[in-house]
Amino acid sequence: MSLKNILARVRSNFLYIPSLYGIAALLLAIASIQIDTHIMSIEYLHRFIPDSLFMDIDLAQTILGSISAALLTMTTITFSTILVVLTTYISEFSPRTLQNFISDPNTQRVLGCFIAGIIYSILLLLLIRETEMVTHFIAPSFAVLFAIICIFVFVYFIHHVSSWIQVSSLLHYITRSTIEKIDKEFKKETEIEADDPWDDWESEDIKHIDPRIIRAEHSGYIQNIDIEGMVKQAQKDDCIVRINANINDYIEKGGVFLSMWELDTPNNPKTYHKFISIGPERSSKDTVEIAVTKITEIALRALSSGINDPNTAVNCIENLGKVLSHLGSKHLPRAFHNDEQRQLRVIMEKPDFSDYLYKCFYQIRQHGFKDISVLSAGLKALGVIAANNSDKIKDVVYKFTEYIMEGIDQESLLSWDKDYINRQLEELYKVCGHSSKFTKL
Repeated sequence: MSLKNILARVRSNFLYIPSLYGIAALLLAIASIQIDTHIMSIEYLHRFIPDSLFMDIDLAQTILGSISAALLTMTTITFSTILVVLTTYISEFSPRTLQNFISDPNTQRVLGCFIAGIIYSILLLLLIRETEMVTHFIAPSFAVLFAIICIFVFVYFIHHVSSWIQVSSLLHYITRSTIEKIDKEFKKETEIEADDPWDDWESEDIKHIDPRIIRAEHSGYIQNIDIEGMVKQAQKDDCIVRINANINDYIEKGGVFLSMWELDTPNNPKTYHKFISIGPERSSKDTVEIAVTKITEIALRALSSGINDPNTAVNCIENLGKVLSHLGSKHLPRAFHNDEQRQLRVIMEKPDFSDYLYKCFYQIRQHGFKDISVLSAGLKALGVIAANNSDKIKDVVYKFTEYIMEGIDQESLLSWDKDYINRQLEELYKVCGHSSKFTKL
């Protein structure tokens, strides 16, 4: 496994931030004991500190023991609250949304504060010693200040949980983070120059050559793929590599997940295993595909007979429209990755805009477009996507609208329903530039 993949796995771990806080608390406890010794050994420093902050050994041990017990109780309550939130996410939203709350930095920082407070107090209780030179201590006063901070952090956590447990807040977070990811990873279509017609000519030639098959050494989910590292390695080995799976795909041991076209001497296939991280669970790193899947699953769960909440589904569709509208203006990554000399090195299939559009709405169309409010929200979302993008995207939206209307049972619609849908369809066809093709239901 490459260093980049190792760092990505460590940072995605739930205990990453709490562990950093715990290590900081350990160092702070040792420094506090040293400060006590230093202050008591220098008389003039002692004069500038109020006597009320100094405690004898008995009072210090009592306070530190009480703070440790109190913070341990608060940590237990915090963990219990997190489990309640996770249960709610599984039963009402989507199992894939669990990672959004767990990986949220604010949730991890809250736990980190409590863990740091417990470690700090227990270590002070262990390390504090009365000597001939040191009979009073200021370190327990720091622990009291730490406990007060933890109380305010606990109040913040209650507010944080009450916000996250609302589906509207969860959808807002997923949508905002997805749009930020799109802006960060994709460039605007206008900023990209069109490829020369002879670029990636190797991709046609290698179709006539049998590749060397590289099989997975163990089964699991693909958690991360280091494309840049693989391009450099392929350039070094003078070969072309095709990745036959995507992030979060499950692959069996011995399954084909890489194909290699070697131009000269054979290469060691194990060299490329380190660029692909395989683990027992899906990646916690959100991609655009995973994010829209989460929003879609929340909509489907809301449309189920057990919940029957079409308003939440409408909210999900509106957020999908925002994401796709933003995505339509971007240049989506190509399947071909070249080295510095513009020679093809890595091939990895990537979805285009029509794939994203279909994946967002095909299940909602099947299960939810019988509801007029949900169908109306879908048409409005398509209108937003078309209005904010190029003619190419408009044509994709028009074709998808035709696909949606194929599945509508027009005879089951009442007169007012038809009038309402017709107005929206007419506006959508107009935005897409196909007003002449509009026919009333």
